[in-house]
Amino acid sequence: MTSVARVVSVNVGRPRTVEWQGRRVTTGIWKEPVGGRVAFAGVNLTGDGQADRRVHGGRDKAVYAYAAEDRGWWGAELGRALGPGAFGENLTTEGLPLQEAVLGEVWAVGGGRLQVAQPRLPCFKLGIRMGDAGFPDRFDAAGRLGTYLRIVEAGDVGAGDAIQVLVRPDHGVTVAAVAGAYRTRRPEQAERLLDAGTDLPEGWRTWVEHQLGRAAGRGG
Repeated sequence: MTSVARVVSVNVGRPRTVEWQGRRVTTGIWKEPVGGRVAFAGVNLTGDGQADRRVHGGRDKAVYAYAAEDRGWWGAELGRALGPGAFGENLTTEGLPLQEAVLGEVWAVGGGRLQVAQPRLPCFKLGIRMGDAGFPDRFDAAGRLGTYLRIVEAGDVGAGDAIQVLVRPDHGVTVAAVAGAYRTRRPEQAERLLDAGTDLPEGWRTWVEHQLGRAAGRGG
């Protein structure tokens, strides 16, 4: 955690329909930086939208944050500059190691409060955005996933706003731990996620219980 953590840009966008591998796909992954203050409340930022609410958006995926440091790393890997919003993020941040964020930690951002909910697991639409069908697997393997946030207190946010971590739960279950458990499918890693208690989204709790049930069926 650093005292100089801040919002580099606020990025929003409405769903659009694009051609991809011979079919039409509607996606909200294109986000563009906007000036001024942007209100956030409920499950979204003003001016933003998701195409498929079954897997995107909702309380535990209301706001997506991605670090400028990780965007820079990807720029070097890919050999091209990537601007704010390149990964479909709503908030491009600076000064916070997002993989180390703890589930349930609360940020004061602009005029409201956001809470770390879970990592971003990339789907094929990230491949569309990057023009590379194999990119989601590469993104996952790199472990630079960013984090989804809940809106716990409505407010507004703008570029340059400070980010202050107000509360950090002592269970220590991080965004990286959740992503790692999903990647390895190791029962002991999955079970560790339960230490987060109610900070672990219900969908992840169900997934953990399924993994532990499978392990028990195999005799551990």
